[in-house]
Amino acid sequence: MSGNWRISTFNGALLAAYFIPAWTIAAFKIILSPIHGLYERPNISLALFVSDHLQLSGMATVRVALLLALGRMTVVAFLAVFLVFTARASFRKAGGCDEALGMALAIGSVMSFIGVVMASQAGESAALRLHAAEFLMMLGTVIVMMIERPAQPQDGAVPLSLQQS
Repeated sequence: MSGNWRISTFNGALLAAYFIPAWTIAAFKIILSPIHGLYERPNISLALFVSDHLQLSGMATVRVALLLALGRMTVVAFLAVFLVFTARASFRKAGGCDEALGMALAIGSVMSFIGVVMASQAGESAALRLHAAEFLMMLGTVIVMMIERPAQPQDGAVPLSLQQS
């Protein structure tokens, strides 16, 4: 059993256990009430940056809030697909779930880094710590994925590129 789980897969499952509920709740708060949800703690850095520097109208601010919710739900969807792929041992052993995790980490890391920059510009220290912690968690998983060796094919298994249709 212990040989079935790669370090990056286990780390990705732990990330999914945090990000799926946290980012889903934040996105649904935005969907239910865009302006009020935008001024919640996980999104306050974007709200302050948009209101201070971009001076958008109310409807444009709602659109920005909904785009943020869409981005968060996209990351959640990729993490959910990753968890579904890790449920199958054959996908997990072959590293077939790494693409979904990689996409979630790419989009989520960019969003968290932008959150760090916006929180530092707005002077919101609590949001800065939150976004920095999320960014470092994702960056750590990216580093583990890059350092970890590629999945070795199982004995007797034929690679997908060599299988006949």
